[in-house]
Amino acid sequence: MRTFNRRGALRRLGMAGGAVAAPALLGPLAGEATAMRITRSGKIRTEPGARERFTGDAYIDRFVEPSAGSNVAASNVRFAPGARTAWHTHPLGQTLVVIEGVGLCQRRGGPIKVIRPGDVVFFEPGEDHWHGAAPNNFMTHFAVVGADASGSTATWGEHVTDREYGRAPRVSRSATRQEQRG
Repeated sequence: MRTFNRRGALRRLGMAGGAVAAPALLGPLAGEATAMRITRSGKIRTEPGARERFTGDAYIDRFVEPSAGSNVAASNVRFAPGARTAWHTHPLGQTLVVIEGVGLCQRRGGPIKVIRPGDVVFFEPGEDHWHGAAPNNFMTHFAVVGADASGSTATWGEHVTDREYGRAPRVSRSATRQEQRG
């Protein structure tokens, strides 16, 4: 798991200078190499996170699905306090951009890290990890993953136990020096 500054993360996502370079992120649409597509607000369905993949209440807005023109998937995920993913991996890695609230993330064998708005987290391909909201805070992140040749974006494992989750550092309203170094 690596954290990046915003400018470097935007470059990794093809958004240099803060402007979205849609073709670099999404690729051309099948059969429409130069077509632009706009999905209007209110047209994206919010779905509850599957119980096999989440503990607690999580809601997903899937903005982009892999297609013939691109292997990228992108979604907005909202976690209620204490909600979290199960352990999982991504064949091509995962980038999270925290939008609001306070969250937690951990790679298998590593310490639990506190994440806040503006933080960008990258999980390496195959890196077993979980992420979710802090115990007393909501958290929303934007997630970007790639699909492998078979179309898979993730492999899901067991749920993060309450005992594992309970090892999180205490979360304060403002970032502590330890969290900022983290």
